[in-house]
Amino acid sequence: MPNPHLQPDRERLMAHIREFARRVKLSGTREELESFHYLQAQMESYGYGTQLLSHDAFISLPGAAKVEVEGESLRCITHSMSVSTAAAGISGDLEYVGDGKEADLVGKDVAGKILLVDGIATEEVAALASAAGALGEIHVSPNEHLYEMCVSPVWGSPSQHTRSHLPKTVICTIAREDGVRLRDRLALGKKVRATLTAEVDTGWRRTPLLVAELQPAGEDKPFVLFSGHHDTWHFGVMDNGGANATMLEAARLLALHAGDWRRGLRICFWSGHSHGRYSGSAWYADEFFDELDRRCAVHVNVDSTGGEGATVLTNSGVSDELKPLALEVIDDVTGQRHAGRRHGRAADHSFWGVGIPSMFGSLSHQPPGPVTRLTALGWWWHTPHDTAEHIDPDNLSRDTRIVLETLWRLLTSPVLPLDYSVYAQALSQQLARLQAELSGRIDISALANAVDELGSSAKAVLEMKDLSSAKTARVNALLMRAGRHLVPLNYTSGERFHHDSALPHPAWPSLEGLRALAAQPVGSPDMPFYAVHARQTRNRLVHGLREANAALHAALEDSQP
Repeated sequence: MPNPHLQPDRERLMAHIREFARRVKLSGTREELESFHYLQAQMESYGYGTQLLSHDAFISLPGAAKVEVEGESLRCITHSMSVSTAAAGISGDLEYVGDGKEADLVGKDVAGKILLVDGIATEEVAALASAAGALGEIHVSPNEHLYEMCVSPVWGSPSQHTRSHLPKTVICTIAREDGVRLRDRLALGKKVRATLTAEVDTGWRRTPLLVAELQPAGEDKPFVLFSGHHDTWHFGVMDNGGANATMLEAARLLALHAGDWRRGLRICFWSGHSHGRYSGSAWYADEFFDELDRRCAVHVNVDSTGGEGATVLTNSGVSDELKPLALEVIDDVTGQRHAGRRHGRAADHSFWGVGIPSMFGSLSHQPPGPVTRLTALGWWWHTPHDTAEHIDPDNLSRDTRIVLETLWRLLTSPVLPLDYSVYAQALSQQLARLQAELSGRIDISALANAVDELGSSAKAVLEMKDLSSAKTARVNALLMRAGRHLVPLNYTSGERFHHDSALPHPAWPSLEGLRALAAQPVGSPDMPFYAVHARQTRNRLVHGLREANAALHAALEDSQP
């Protein structure tokens, strides 16, 4: 049952909401920094030690935009990381490409054209359009609202190796009604010419990052990372003011019972989420990689809590080993059954390469509706309408209770609630799909055996009882060490020290080399080439599982009298 001492104060939550409603907090601006000072003062009043850091980030702030179609000016916005234009803009013939997915572009010569795309602007469409040589994109909103988006496919700030992946197109969004008229004209075979103008302020800026910490167990001991972004589109009172209110109230209440914690709590408020493609958390993961690797047990992210009408609590993302914890907490607090949804490639989850298990992001969602949308966070999300009127105090309190209970269990459980038998089951299912297709092409029996061993060892770890304090600490350290090998296999291509792109990824991207070999037709002359990469893929997986199994075996040995 939820801890009865961890009951959020609605008045405190709503007081924070009123404060966050005062400013537009674009990344790297004076107004954002002023709001960071409020966060810092609050955290210090709760007894946390704080550091307000500042770092360079590649930030893109959209300005004025214009879409003109044969003399008619349409209501529009441009987007973060879109290409800017000269005053005359760029002109081209429109080409309708549906949702703008890869399949929609097959057989179409879109070079030098402006694409008309159904749906909110995304990094995926921007990358495909850029690669195809398009001049620009006009996205058609699913309704009358124009949704602010960052369209960079680069996770965090670009390096010299990834800067070439930034969009090369001019990108705008128009309302549904205008888009329907343009689609209809194109469907009749008419040639439609458009001119796009965009002002986008893109470049390196100093951005803030607030770190607040309590370490009652000792400064060098493990900690739980709890994070959320503070920068906003417009006033952003739900996204991310609701989550920031949740973070402050959770920090206050948890600090009152810090004497019961078994590990520390580090709370980070990011900038650069909205305008830098998670530049703050990506920088922090890179800058503090070694410390995070040694000491961070779990990452809990929170985003957009307290929205009116947000009654669905079953669909937040969670990594496999934390699914049982999410299930228990959501059921205990709300009575709903969490679906254990896999994380998407979003939400400041910049720590998978480090190997840190993670929970949440957006927590509460709108019920399914008739209109297709990018997220289920409410029609006001990423618009000027994200104001205090769309915060439901009851929902904000409920969401904060979920976060509080989750953190409480992570901070106070003697053994970290990391169930790698769930991980093993999920990976086993992936391998089962590949086994028959790979027969005769590559031997993956060692991989399958390692996964079976992981499942057995993880279950045995969960059954350990009556451990001394010293043994408990050792077991937790070994669970963390296992995660350093396992989490990257689940959520990255296998590279721990560089961030994968922000584009959508398949589940278990580290398996792609095996999947590519399995997809080759029988007798394909390319088969030997694919086999080379598949062997390397298998070896990386086997190595990671062997190291994780060694850690779990050591934990079991430590549990012996």
